[in-house]
Amino acid sequence: MKTLSWLMAGLLLLGPALQTVTAQPQKDTQKTNIEKTKIQIAKLGIGEKARATVTTKAGTKTKGYIYSAGDDDFVMRDRKTNAATTIRYEDVAKVDGNRGHSVMRNVLIAVGIGAAVTLTAVYLAILRNER
Repeated sequence: MKTLSWLMAGLLLLGPALQTVTAQPQKDTQKTNIEKTKIQIAKLGIGEKARATVTTKAGTKTKGYIYSAGDDDFVMRDRKTNAATTIRYEDVAKVDGNRGHSVMRNVLIAVGIGAAVTLTAVYLAILRNER
């Protein structure tokens, strides 16, 4: 009985200490996520060519280009309406850079190249057979 009471007292004293220890890494991961977001935004740059789609932790998506970036937040503008949206780095869940061609455009380019190669091969085969 005496051992059980010592065990219970020890658990009561260690409980808050364990919560403090386990709470620390969450703050560190949040800080690293904020730093990663800042790096992604910095890589995209600023201006109309810095297109991106930002998904917040609340689930909202903002499409447009990065107009300005600060220490705590950045401003995105919609390409069509030019409406500004200020987003805090800590609220960002995902940043998708919209650089380059769309997937459909890449598929069409690949199909066009494939068709050109096929037509060239057929033309060369016809020329060989005529000799």
